Formats: sequence, C-alpha cells, structure tokens
Amino acid sequence: MTYSSTTAPVVKSVTVPCPVERAFELFTSQINAWWPLASHSVGGTEARTVEMDCRLGGQIVEVVSDGSRATWGTISSWAPPHQIAFSWHPGRPETDATQVSVTFRPGKQATLVTLTHTGWEIRADGSEARQGYDTGWDLVLAPFVELAQAGESS
Repeated sequence: MTYSSTTAPVVKSVTVPCPVERAFELFTSQINAWWPLASHSVGGTEARTVEMDCRLGGQIVEVVSDGSRATWGTISSWAPPHQIAFSWHPGRPETDATQVSVTFRPGKQATLVTLTHTGWEIRADGSEARQGYDTGWDLVLAPFVELAQAGESS
C-alpha cells in the first residue's frame, strides 16, 4: 500500500531487556504502571488510572478522580505474547478511531516491540494528529522501556 505523507503510519520500535512474554504483560496488563497519565490522558491532572481489559473486545479505559471513565479504544486482535491491536480514540468519538497494532518479537535476551499507528485519513485533522502522535508515542513508550529495564535489573 502506498501512503501520502499525511496518511503514512506512525511506526515506533523499542527494545526491552526481557522475554517476549514479560514485555507483552508489561504493555497490556500492567499499562497503569508505565503510562504517563499526567501528560497523556483525557482527564489531565484528574486522571487516576488506565486499565486494559486484556481480551479480544476488551476496552482500554481511563478512570478520573470523580469515578467517570473515558474509553480510549477496543482490542481488535489479541494474540499473546506476540501481538495486540486496538482502535484508538482517547477523548474523541469512536467514529474518529484510528488503529494501533503492537508486535513483540523475541531477540537475544531482549524483545523488539513495534507499534504501528494507522488510519489517519478517518480524522478531519488526520495530518495534524499524525504529527502529534509521531512525537507523542516516543514520550509514551519511554516509561514502558524504563519499567522493563528496572524489572530486569532487580
């Protein structure tokens, strides 16, 4: 498939020093331990947790201090420990959902985690949104890498 510069996928890869099973677990069931809610949430300073219902059809949900919930997306593919995919629309209507796929590939004493974010053409502000996510995913994935590194050094 050929993409124009405005609809090209955002692709981010990080290597974490743990087995593929552990990397998948950290990314999914332990998302609240690493997701930077203070800077990347719907509720801002009122955001308290992010939860992932780890199953096909499960939702990714932010919970704010008053108990209200904001759905960020729905899991569309669940293949532990190698792949997860989900719709993505934090703070936006579901009709604006883009798509995120994350793969986990084993290497020598490490796992290559590759996130691919597509579907920009569905959004009226797709070009601007894509540009923001291109740097935003770097900021989001950094604490994931740090948590994986800390876990392997203990």
